[in-house]
Amino acid sequence: MSDQPRRPRTLNDARSEAEAAFKRATTKVAEAPPKKNVAPGVKEQVTLRLDQDVLEHFQAGGPGWQDRINEALRKAAGK
Repeated sequence: MSDQPRRPRTLNDARSEAEAAFKRATTKVAEAPPKKNVAPGVKEQVTLRLDQDVLEHFQAGGPGWQDRINEALRKAAGK
């Protein structure tokens, strides 16, 4: 049995190093999504939960209730 050549110990090390190098080369780094360029006056659709009495208050004024809520929120935000 001592006549059989031993495999070099560095074979596994070389394979591990090659696999690690390949992983680094093929793994994409997570990038932050690009910031959207928002044109002034463009509105974004969202889901918003409001108390029923608050919703009824704004809807009582008729059409345009969503714009009135937007104005009230803008005023509350100090804009």
